[in-house]
Amino acid sequence: MNVLKTSPKAARIGVIAAALVATGLVHAAAWVWTYRTVVPPDAGYVIESLSFNIDIRKKNPSPRESERRIEEIEERIERIADITQGIRTYSVLAELAHVPEIAARHDLNVTLGAWIGKDETRNRREIESAVELAARHRNVRSIVVGNETILRQERTLEELIGHLREVRRRVNVPVTTGETWDIWIAHPELVKEVDYIAAHILPYWEEKSDAIALRYAFDRYEDLRRAYPGKRIVIAEFGWPSRGYNRNDASPHLMSQAEIIRGFIAEAHQRGIFYNIIEAYDQPWKTAEGSVGPYWGLFTDKGQPKFKMVGRVALKEHRILGVAALVLGAGLTVFGLWRRRPTFGHALAYAAAAQAMGAGIALAAAYPFTHYLHFGAWVMWIMGFSLMIPLVIITLAKVHEMAEVMLGRAPGRLIPNEGLKARAPLPMVSIHIPAHREQPGLVKQTLDAVAQLDYPNFEAVVVVNNTPEEFYWKPIEEHCRALGARFKFINVLGLKGFKAGALNLALEHAAPEAEIIAVIDADYVVHPDWLKNLAPAFEDPAVGLVQAPQDHRDGNASRLKSVMNSEYAGFFDIGMIQRNEDDAIVQHGTMCLVRRTALAEAGGWSSDTIVEDTELGLRLYEAGYTALYTNRRYGFGVLPDTFQAYKTQRERWAYGAIQIIRKHWRHMLPGARTLKPEQKREFVAGWAFWLSDALGAAASILNLLWVPAILFVGVLIPTVALTLPILTAFIVNLVHCVALYRTRVKVPLAKIAGAALAAMSLQLTVAGAVMNGLVRDNLPFKRTDKGGNAKRRAAENPVRRESALGLLLLAAAVALYLTNEFRVTEIDVFAFALLIQGLPFLSAMAMAGIEAWDARERAKPAPMPPAVPAQPATPKPSVPTPVYPLAAE
Repeated sequence: MNVLKTSPKAARIGVIAAALVATGLVHAAAWVWTYRTVVPPDAGYVIESLSFNIDIRKKNPSPRESERRIEEIEERIERIADITQGIRTYSVLAELAHVPEIAARHDLNVTLGAWIGKDETRNRREIESAVELAARHRNVRSIVVGNETILRQERTLEELIGHLREVRRRVNVPVTTGETWDIWIAHPELVKEVDYIAAHILPYWEEKSDAIALRYAFDRYEDLRRAYPGKRIVIAEFGWPSRGYNRNDASPHLMSQAEIIRGFIAEAHQRGIFYNIIEAYDQPWKTAEGSVGPYWGLFTDKGQPKFKMVGRVALKEHRILGVAALVLGAGLTVFGLWRRRPTFGHALAYAAAAQAMGAGIALAAAYPFTHYLHFGAWVMWIMGFSLMIPLVIITLAKVHEMAEVMLGRAPGRLIPNEGLKARAPLPMVSIHIPAHREQPGLVKQTLDAVAQLDYPNFEAVVVVNNTPEEFYWKPIEEHCRALGARFKFINVLGLKGFKAGALNLALEHAAPEAEIIAVIDADYVVHPDWLKNLAPAFEDPAVGLVQAPQDHRDGNASRLKSVMNSEYAGFFDIGMIQRNEDDAIVQHGTMCLVRRTALAEAGGWSSDTIVEDTELGLRLYEAGYTALYTNRRYGFGVLPDTFQAYKTQRERWAYGAIQIIRKHWRHMLPGARTLKPEQKREFVAGWAFWLSDALGAAASILNLLWVPAILFVGVLIPTVALTLPILTAFIVNLVHCVALYRTRVKVPLAKIAGAALAAMSLQLTVAGAVMNGLVRDNLPFKRTDKGGNAKRRAAENPVRRESALGLLLLAAAVALYLTNEFRVTEIDVFAFALLIQGLPFLSAMAMAGIEAWDARERAKPAPMPPAVPAQPATPKPSVPTPVYPLAAE
């Protein structure tokens, strides 16, 4: 009997394809479900009148520019000649004076508009031109003197009436002025001075929803009829914008515009109401009227009709966007999963996220094609879209890790907690312990723990470098002598190369027969089984590195240290385990074992970066070696003394990561053969996380700089398509943190919250380090103050910059929310995004507050201990036995 077997590659492709089809169908269904079509009343009538305008803002145009303007008027009037009986203008100066002549050639009537404003010289020119054109052209059927002049408060009622009386006296056509319906209701005296009421009824500006816009408009018309029976009334402006910000309940949309305009025209014809629709063409230059200003036209600025006047209306770009989103979602899915071995659950979760991100990218990318962008808007879009792409990549990387941990395969490469059994004689291990101005008590605890190792063949080489103070090195020297010949002590001044220099010096003094080099920090207390359990891994000649996690024995010493310790744990119990599955762990120095020949082949410890450990790990991979990881704790150090020390340590790591990028980027190129594709992916993704902090800080600052322009200038607000990714990334990060800490680190929610707080608090520190790494090289190595080494200064504020940014972002968010009079959705979303962007900086303030709280607690006088009888002295053993915290086994 033959049994068909599926190859691993075919199985992987099948899983990815199944997830892609499942999520693609749901994604497509979402686009279909949101595909909006409407069937408004047919309005196949010839429209009574359309507002008509072109951009004549530039003064003193050249003859060629003036000629082009006239040609534009000709083309635009010709295009609408078949759908309207007339047009209304708003000025009669410059090239607009040619409108009556051109309109006459197309049998169109013209309602001339003479603009009346603060400039009385221009007012006089407008009036004279209007009077002259009315006398010369028979198709001029009316003159509108002023447009919302009283509403804008640019002229008094008496002044406007004076202009109206003059024009009525000089022409033989009806004369009026254009004002909103409420101005006409409020000023009966104005009604007496006009031949008919030219009322503007614009439900959008009055914050009416599209559902009631028509009823509202005709109700206001009836109000005017009741107020002025027998007076001719023309709805001189009615319309609805197709795009722009909402104004409370009034939400611009192309479908709404089609429904409202067609419904209005149909009912107006049925009632016999004279009207003018605003407007014929979109006017991209009308930015003074807010976000909706450019979008009132029935035609685009290129002359394309936005919707049909009869039959069903559909959103044309919806299908294009849907297809683009599906293609992008599929591409992101395949790219993210192709070289992995996902389970169906893992693939499904990742594909769902990729489809959502594809939709977001499509919507953001389409923005310039569906909106009119001026220079400032282009700058906003380019910056926002540029920052969105890496944000999407980082978010998908988080989703992948979350899906892989919770829905994927169990780790298969971890060294078991019970360690490895030796099948050959154990190799000699040389343990190297560099120290620079370390507290002697801490180092002695480290040496005592090393002396207790349950391993037959090892030595310890202690290198105290660049430490002239005898207080630091003398007790260590004496302790090494007391512990015996296995412990070598080296005290050197003027050593170059920072920690790498000390480790290379230790390597020179290592016993020739030592095959494995172990490294621990000077504050680490190791477990007796460390070497016994891990050294057997080197029986495989391909193994060049074995890494155990960092941990700390003073995590409960203070609130600050508890929070910091929780943050460290996530990397070692989540990120490192997953990277180990792709043989791409980060060598982090302490608690590492390195094959001596591999170390020599890779060139030893390099001092051209300040993260010599991580850089060596990458060189070992490039040399063809593999690495193994255990998440069992075999050693416990001490945490940074202060929040500033914590920041200094992270600054060094981030700056070093950028140094490594600059040194090794060629190995990450697709054609490079030194690393496997999955190793490249993991290292590039790891570096991207560092870069994302820099991008996040940059985006926060840029958005903060944008706020005054929104508040005081009224510039374009970043579109929701560009701000939603910030909120999405925050939600994903929050879920990622909680879910994976509960799954892998297994700590209570309070510690998870502390870990999140600590991680966020470092954003600006990491951002500064990344920027320094991109523009500067060879910054000095900064040691992390531990074990009471920190020099505390009362006036020192470790979060000065973070406080300023955090409070400014908070204030900006509150200011935007409180000044959002019309509850514009984009403003509220942007305000919330600013609040989210401020959280990392406010977290740094919280960390400083926790540190201050701890300091106040320490400053309280200790209670008097109860009197107890004197106890006989207990003799101390010659080699103290260290006390180990419980290992996470």
